[in-house]
Amino acid sequence: MSNEENNESFISHLEALRSTILKCLYSVAIVLPFTFFISPKALNWLLDIILRDNKVTLNYFSPVEVFLIQIKIAILIDLIICFPYIAKQIWNFILPALYEHEKKFIKSIVLFSSLLFISGVLFCIFFILPLIINFGLSFTTENIQAVLNISNIVMLSLWLSIAFGIMFQVPIITMALIKSDFISYETIASKRPYIIVVLLIIAGILTPPDVISQLMLAIPTYLLFEAGLLFSKKSKKQLISPVENENTSLD
Repeated sequence: MSNEENNESFISHLEALRSTILKCLYSVAIVLPFTFFISPKALNWLLDIILRDNKVTLNYFSPVEVFLIQIKIAILIDLIICFPYIAKQIWNFILPALYEHEKKFIKSIVLFSSLLFISGVLFCIFFILPLIINFGLSFTTENIQAVLNISNIVMLSLWLSIAFGIMFQVPIITMALIKSDFISYETIASKRPYIIVVLLIIAGILTPPDVISQLMLAIPTYLLFEAGLLFSKKSKKQLISPVENENTSLD
């Protein structure tokens, strides 16, 4: 291939990447006004869930603090709504460089990936955040009273929700590594102790510096890793069986 052809190929890849990025940004921009409109109700809904029956007054210390929080919530909801479309655009950019069997696998996991991300966010909001709030409030005494800042609570909620959504992608990553033959099932299954340590380190990076949050993220993620291994093992057996049957019929 000549240098001119190489340059044309490089330019075409850059153009495809530019088109993909623009499509993702356009989708986010189109949905953002709607999510900003519903963000005040979403904020109240979030606080009702994570505070539950705790009689706590949240404080803010800047005139625009709550407004900025509503913008951040609108952006998060926007990303959740647009995640399937963004994932599809990213995979469409990657697909031409893949083999046919890899393309089929990628297309099949786009919806699964979106569902896992949303499940991670909802799991965090409904189960993890209330536990963290209750744990923090358990130290309240007659002499020690909690004064909670709304920005700290909401930012913790947003950050942990995104972290759970990302970490819930572990089954897909596991299955992709095995299906692409990048690493064998036997190899990755034998590395469980190392994987546990890696998950704990990642959970420590993504969560606040307390053991409770880290374990609450690391344990579900490890269980999802095991689920990914299980599905990979089953699909591997299903692929081997037709080959064995074909060899038997040839004999």
